[in-house]
Amino acid sequence: MTLPSERERYADEAVAAGRFRDRSEIVAAGLRLLRQSEAEVAEFVQSLEDARIESERDGWLSAEDVHAEMAALIDKARRTTV
Repeated sequence: MTLPSERERYADEAVAAGRFRDRSEIVAAGLRLLRQSEAEVAEFVQSLEDARIESERDGWLSAEDVHAEMAALIDKARRTTV
């Protein structure tokens, strides 16, 4: 595998500093991060799709509706604790 000179230098420095045994370990770490990043993106996209499906099924609230609902809950909590 060929790396651009800047990345080669970084890899050599990382190995020399003892952060990795060799370049192969650096590549493996990079691939783990890539796999993790892709999984997180897929999870986020799925959560957006789930939210879209839920909103189509249950409807959605405007920001004003959410604010009014939160204000009512806070008011109820204050009256309960007093």
